[in-house]
Amino acid sequence: MHRPLILLTNDDGVDSPGLWAAARALARLGEVAVVAPRMQSTGAGRSMPHLSDGRIERRERREDGYTWVAFGVNGTPAQAVDHALLELLPRYPNLVVSGINYGENVGTGITISGTIGAAMEAASFGIPALAVSLQTGIHNHLTHSEEVDFSAAAYFTGYFAQRILDKGLPGDVQILKVEVPTEATPETPWRVTRLAMHRYYVPYSTRKGGLDEEAPLGYRVEVSPEEVPVDSDIYALLYERVVSVTPLTLDMTARYPLQSLEAHLGRG
Repeated sequence: MHRPLILLTNDDGVDSPGLWAAARALARLGEVAVVAPRMQSTGAGRSMPHLSDGRIERRERREDGYTWVAFGVNGTPAQAVDHALLELLPRYPNLVVSGINYGENVGTGITISGTIGAAMEAASFGIPALAVSLQTGIHNHLTHSEEVDFSAAAYFTGYFAQRILDKGLPGDVQILKVEVPTEATPETPWRVTRLAMHRYYVPYSTRKGGLDEEAPLGYRVEVSPEEVPVDSDIYALLYERVVSVTPLTLDMTARYPLQSLEAHLGRG
């Protein structure tokens, strides 16, 4: 009988310490296949740019006395998932894990995240997905800083991965989104939350000169406790300092009676 097969990916790139913290946590649960973008792909969402050439690098990495084989894909996180499922794995995995991400993914901006995008792509194949992010300062989002401690996030990655492998995901839950506070430990409480209908990372212009000059957009966190419900992912993570666990589905249909919408738009 096969051990469970787990596909591990991320958006920070195949060399990210967060990815390898997750790999070590998942190794006891089954066979772990590591397939991730070759380059930093934060903010890639679920994009499938035609400019990605699909080249794949085979790599070896020594971790805790074990030699891992990993694959770095010249593409986005979602494309890494597709290459893994279509070309690299012997069968569909029992679970896809995306993370551990440098930086929290909460509120209405989650579809910007390559971490969430990879999980969404896996879910579109009917595979349960777990997306894990660790709260960090914005200055760490594009780094592979060794100063970030992923140990608690790795614990919760293994914890929720084991639950999904044992029981699956219920109802129309296709993705479990887990957000771990900076100072969390394995003893930090967790609770199930809803996605806050509030922007968390707010973009701003950095332009000082003409339109022909380089001026990449910046972003900052803008939120206050009275702006978000107490049962939301933002509130749990930012103000209660607990691990937020949010069930997600690919069904983006608005929760509004379809016949009522037809009447609203002038039919009948």
